[in-house]
Amino acid sequence: MIQKANRLNDVKEYYFSKKLREVSALMQEGKPVINMAIGSPDLQAPASVVTALKEALELETVHKYQSYQGIPALREGMAHFYKNNYKVDLDPASEILPLMGSKEGIMHISMAFLNKGDKVLIPNPGYPTYASVTKLLEAEPLYYNLSEKTNWLPAIEELEKEDLTDVKIMWMNYPHMPTGAVASKEAFQQLILFAKKHDILIVNDNPYSFILNDNPLSILAVEGAKEVAIELNSLSKSFNMAGWRVGMVVGAAEILNTILQVKSNMDSGMFLGIQKGAIAALSLSRNWFETQDAIYKERRRLVWSIFDVLGCTYNPAIGGLFVWAKLPEGETSEKFTDALLYEKDVFITPGTIFGSNGEGYIRASLCVSSTILKEVLTRLTVKE
Repeated sequence: MIQKANRLNDVKEYYFSKKLREVSALMQEGKPVINMAIGSPDLQAPASVVTALKEALELETVHKYQSYQGIPALREGMAHFYKNNYKVDLDPASEILPLMGSKEGIMHISMAFLNKGDKVLIPNPGYPTYASVTKLLEAEPLYYNLSEKTNWLPAIEELEKEDLTDVKIMWMNYPHMPTGAVASKEAFQQLILFAKKHDILIVNDNPYSFILNDNPLSILAVEGAKEVAIELNSLSKSFNMAGWRVGMVVGAAEILNTILQVKSNMDSGMFLGIQKGAIAALSLSRNWFETQDAIYKERRRLVWSIFDVLGCTYNPAIGGLFVWAKLPEGETSEKFTDALLYEKDVFITPGTIFGSNGEGYIRASLCVSSTILKEVLTRLTVKE
């Protein structure tokens, strides 16, 4: 066996990659496991998007390599989307870089700016990929605490106490995954000032802003943000296009050109049909989101009922694609979720996979039909 690279020594297999194999094995044994853990939309992509993809298949150029920066119409669609929904002006020629999903953007951005030994501010709890990519590049994660006491927002006064000398990047994710917390424009303003003071690149990962959220916000709406901040966004959650792999990074041209130096060596452009579908999605009216929200509200009501039965507490004012709940006193996340899996055949995410501050919490996805959620309620309430 050829020895693996040293960079993998501190990187574990992604939790869901490992746990889903276990869930699959249980199902093969005949266990009727219900998966409430994964944020993969089960609803259909918009009909106009599917039509645009099908029509693109008839184009003579559809099977050719495409531009590393996407076709102009896609970037223009993304610019209109940001203008209409976030009130942010972007130059489609230089301030938008389409991505094959925002997850690849995390790697590209990190490769573009991090050297071995650089430090990266990473939220705890937060998306595990931020830390994994940082470690793969032999940079050093510097975790900053988020807690219920601060509404899961960064505490600037605590960050200022850290040695920030070698910090290059700060990862943020608002609306926040896993908690659903949102940042105000005032909070973003404070973070932009912090980044300018310490010469840090802020990356806000923003794929959840249109799910059960009436006030979508981009960090780039803050004056002067483009000097120190970029933003990742995605069509995966908002338009039920997770498997299509369409995202974007937006911000100042100079920063995006640096990212393009990496990206252009990693792929050969996005399939034209998917780009055409994305253009159709980006032009949809607000009615699309309202229709989606009506479905998610009903599902969220059922998840709240499930958590009530489990003795958990949650904030009903928070939106997003997940419900984040605090466990009863004395319970631990993984022990609690494993008991649900093995005793009730229900798979829910333990908060600990998002960091140590996730201990004592669990997360349930709204990507499960109301019918299935009612079955979960039945399993939890009917005595055996």
